[in-house]
Amino acid sequence: MPTLPETQADTQILIAGAGPTGLVLALWLARRGVRVRIIDKVAEPGTTSRALAVQARTLEFYRQLGIADTVVAAGIRFVAINLWSRGRRQARIPLGDLGIGESPFPFILIFPQDEHEQLLIRELAASGVTVERPTELLDFEEGDEGVTARLRRADGSEERCTAEYLVGCDGARSCVRETLGTGFAGGTYAHLFYVADVVGHGKPINGELHGVVERDDFLAVFPMKGEHRGRFIGAVPPDAAQGNRTLTWDDLHGRILETMGIQVERVNWFSTYHVHHRMAGRFRVGRVFLAGDAAHIHSPVGGQGMNTGIGDAVNLAWKLAAVVQGQSDASLLDSYEPERMAFARRLVRTTDRGFIAVTSPRPMARFIRSVLIPLLLPPLTRLAAVRLFMFRTVSQTMIRYRDSALSSGSAGTVHGGDRLPWVALGGAGEPADNFLPLASLQWQLHVYGIPPAPILAACTAHGIPVHTFGWRQAMSRSGLLQNGAYLIRPDGHVAWAGTLATTGELEHYLNSTAP
Repeated sequence: MPTLPETQADTQILIAGAGPTGLVLALWLARRGVRVRIIDKVAEPGTTSRALAVQARTLEFYRQLGIADTVVAAGIRFVAINLWSRGRRQARIPLGDLGIGESPFPFILIFPQDEHEQLLIRELAASGVTVERPTELLDFEEGDEGVTARLRRADGSEERCTAEYLVGCDGARSCVRETLGTGFAGGTYAHLFYVADVVGHGKPINGELHGVVERDDFLAVFPMKGEHRGRFIGAVPPDAAQGNRTLTWDDLHGRILETMGIQVERVNWFSTYHVHHRMAGRFRVGRVFLAGDAAHIHSPVGGQGMNTGIGDAVNLAWKLAAVVQGQSDASLLDSYEPERMAFARRLVRTTDRGFIAVTSPRPMARFIRSVLIPLLLPPLTRLAAVRLFMFRTVSQTMIRYRDSALSSGSAGTVHGGDRLPWVALGGAGEPADNFLPLASLQWQLHVYGIPPAPILAACTAHGIPVHTFGWRQAMSRSGLLQNGAYLIRPDGHVAWAGTLATTGELEHYLNSTAP
């Protein structure tokens, strides 16, 4: 690496890429007092986006940061899905509070990524960190004490920045991933899609999701905040997709809009894109990490992509903070790759199957989409068990790390590695729920019932705060055990679970794993 001027700032974590993943990572680290620097080679934040859904697990993370209420107020709740076929609406599936009793946010939120990023940028600035734009990562080298990166500033000059760790959140064309040489196995779907932000009228512009799959057409109309606004995502017809010419809205809108009774007054923006499914072979090499689209990309089925990147950021942030602040050994970072890669692998596989089911031209697939699903899904979704399964799957509240080296023990049906079950409280002298203490972003022990004295003593000796919640039957329905004890990681996942009989296991865990 050529000799360049050194960065004056003392940087502990350098983040390349200021999309939602990088911004949440920087915000969590800043709230923990870590000296962080975040750069992006693009001069301005994006003004268009395809990512819309903010899932419950993401909102739970945002509640820990104190920004969930702001995000919810800025978006709109996902109320219902309407299925169209053969020129008319075949079914309406109410969603509303699909996950009532499972999360303080029992719904899906619609909040466009560009507006989402602007909100995160403001919150990050309030924590004393500004995104440096346009600042490009050119290359980097790893040494024994850190990573030295070569950066190009807005004026074209170059500098050398040394940080303890580098995190690549720089998207599908990641410079960090390419430099590491981890590969990006997968492929690109043949279909070409379009996305358009429109102002219009008609039944499908009513604050609900409308989807239609005909023989040659696919269109989803998403609700947007603002009068008569909608986000259209559709398939480009094969004949229009041929050749290299640039497509416009006028090339694509047609019969499917007429059959749904949609009149478009204005197109605010329009773009075409291909859908990819790829995953890096490694999420970590030494002092360098990959997160978000730099590590994995997949189809938009289920609104999982942006939320998964944010999950990567939170998983990595508390571990990096603990290591650079001397609270944990660097071996803690070994858990990031296996925890997040296992979920990413499952997600790529399941969204791939879902995407094929939605877009396949085969007669049986079309029959299932246009006849069976509108016929069977509405009565099925009236069943509590089906609604609960749907919520847990889409909301990402089912993500767990039971196979992680950080996970141990069980109490009730809750195992080490599980997300802490949410329980509403709100009695006299009680917090609103058992998630409220998670705002500390620190390790803590929860006891549901009477705290065993030896467990209290073990936590006191290690400086772990204990939160005791009076027992109630709702806790049993959530899988918690009366008088059970649960050591909670900073990201809200259970690290260790047990009882008075397993106090020795807790002491061993605190001595060997937790800070």
